[in-house]
Order: sequence, then C-alpha cells, then structure tokens
Amino acid sequence: MTTNAAPGSDSDSNPMVDISTPHSARVWNYWLGGKDNYPVDREVGDQVREVYPEIIDIARESRAFLGRAVRYLAGEAGIRQFLDIGTGLPTADNTHEVAQRVAPDARIVYVDSDPLVLMHARALLTSTPEGATAYVDADVRDPETILTAAARTLDFTRPVALMMLGVLGNVADTDEASSIVKRLAGAVPTGSYLVVNDGTSRTDEGAPAAAEAARRRQEAGDPYYPRTPEQITRFFDGLELVRPGVVSTPLWRPEPGISPVPVSCYCGVARK
Repeated sequence: MTTNAAPGSDSDSNPMVDISTPHSARVWNYWLGGKDNYPVDREVGDQVREVYPEIIDIARESRAFLGRAVRYLAGEAGIRQFLDIGTGLPTADNTHEVAQRVAPDARIVYVDSDPLVLMHARALLTSTPEGATAYVDADVRDPETILTAAARTLDFTRPVALMMLGVLGNVADTDEASSIVKRLAGAVPTGSYLVVNDGTSRTDEGAPAAAEAARRRQEAGDPYYPRTPEQITRFFDGLELVRPGVVSTPLWRPEPGISPVPVSCYCGVARK
C-alpha cells in the first residue's frame, strides 16, 4: 500500500508522551496483546484483569466487531467514507485496511487525542492509491474540531460511517455523550451510518467484579464509565438500526461457524 495522507494530517508531529499516567488507548493495546504500552499501562491493565478477567474477551470481541462492521459498511451498505473516532493504537486490520480491501477508493479519517497514537499516525496514514487516509488530533468532546478537520478529507454531502468504538465510555456524563453523538450524526447526510460499541454495566453475579475494575481504573487515572444496554440503545434514537439491533458485541453478525458467547459489551449499527 502507498501513503496517501490528506492535507492537514498531523503525521509529522512529535508530541511528548506522558508515561507516568495510564492512557486508555495504551491499556487497551496491552489487553489486545500489543507492545505499544508502558509499565504504568500494564500495571493498570493487570489490576483490572485480576478482578475482571472478562476484560480480555471484551477487548478482543470489540476488535473483531470492528472488522465485521466495516466489511458490512464498505460491502453491503456501499459506504466509501469513514470517520473513526477514538482510533486507538494501530494493530492488524485497522479501519482503512478492512475498508480498502473491500473498496480501494474508501476514504478514512482517524481521530484520537493520545500523543502515542499521534506518533504512530504514519502507520494509520497508509492508503491505496485510489483512497485516502488522514489523522486528526482531537478529543471526542470537541465535535466541532473533529468535523472541521475531517472535512479536509471527507465530503460531508455524501454518506459517512461514524465509528465510535469504545470511546463514549470515556465521557462521564451520559447526556454529554448523547449530545456528542447527536452533533456528529447531525453533520452527516441521509444514508450515513452510526456504529457504537461500549462496555456495559452488569446486574448479574459479576457486577461486583466489574464495579471494582471500574474503581481501579478511575483511581489510576484511566476512568471508564460503562452504561446499560438501554443507554447504549438510546444513542441510536432517530436512526434505523441494522439487524440484529443493539446486542452483546459477539452476537452482531458473527462469522459463519462461530458460536458466539455474550460479553459485557454492547454494539449496534444504524442508518440515518
């Protein structure tokens, strides 16, 4: 693949990375078995995994869902533009790789606020000659900056897939998270899609362990706020959910021959 970075991307920046405080993208990378993390991230990751082993399954199932969702969008739904917010650190089968495998002319904009992701932006900014990729250094809480920067690469008069995987749980207030989703969804035209995947709070026997894991993350400076399946479903208000609707992540259109086991993470894909 050849590099086709869009103007205005931040791939040449050399930010300072704070390795004294854990960051969600690096902790997530650790749970996925990656190497782009630091001792402080691994310490938090181990603390959470100790009391909540399911977090490893959640991380892996969330990553697998990204592939299935993007293949559906680029294939059956015919989407050629993706705005991936809360990108995380590059691994195998990133959004542009999956999308451009199906549609070489797909255009992808990645958004994240982690300096380490910015340092790895060159890995994200590879593209087919027919398509394009760009990286925006911005926080999910700043949709105006995201939209302005993404418009340098994406045509907002044509359908866009808004990818928000594992990012809304970083916003403490549910009303604020809903407002962010509404602003972003309101900026894309009819025929666009919203994709959400986030951890869910539990009411079963595993609830105490999940609550303790959340407490440890918050104390360590890497807070994450799981929501109920009903709250996640409300992010899709006003949109048309694609079957099977909002379900535990492994249950969303599993690969043939797979017998999925639900985890405490819910997802959905919906059309505007």
